Amino acid sequence: MLTAIIDYGSGNLHSAEKAFQRMALDVGAGDVVVTDDADVVARADRVVLPGDGAFPACQRELTGHSGLYQAMVEAVDTLGRPFLGICVGMQLMARLGHEYEEVPGLGWIDGEVTRITPADLALKVPHMGWNDLVIDTPHPALAGVQTGDHAYFVHSYHMAVQDPAQRLAHVDYGSEVTAIVGVDNKLGFQFHPEKSSDVGLRMIANFMTWTP
Repeated sequence: MLTAIIDYGSGNLHSAEKAFQRMALDVGAGDVVVTDDADVVARADRVVLPGDGAFPACQRELTGHSGLYQAMVEAVDTLGRPFLGICVGMQLMARLGHEYEEVPGLGWIDGEVTRITPADLALKVPHMGWNDLVIDTPHPALAGVQTGDHAYFVHSYHMAVQDPAQRLAHVDYGSEVTAIVGVDNKLGFQFHPEKSSDVGLRMIANFMTWTP
């Protein structure tokens, strides 16, 4: 069993690598590697796409790595391997991003990535820190997680989902901000599970044992 965390030059992946390796050991889910090798991604049993920064830059970096984007799409879309997008990695699952410019995403979730606009002007953007999850749709990835549990966020944009069934959880930040999306074999966390203490580690473990 192999989980590939894709390294396409977007952020420091050390903490994510350690968290996934720890939970893989705990649940007997095999090996976890951080890789920019398309061949490794193609043969992985699970694929994780992290991301820090702006949507357009992350999209260009991902598609600019030789064979990496194609290997990911083949593994996830064609072969049905479980996929988890984290932060901008989740946003890239959307149909379209509006950060600085309009950029198409993977189109796996029927949604668009837009700037957070709290109704309360006292709330600052970026949305940074701990916030309470509100579970919208039950999912195996949320086993043992309940409304009111905390996750750690750092972002200025979020995904406005068109199909309510694809939004698994949200948080309240002056308006409803999408926290978790999912469809078929694909999941996305807007927050950083590796920085979300026991709740985040539980969700990582759930992903590592999830069979869509």
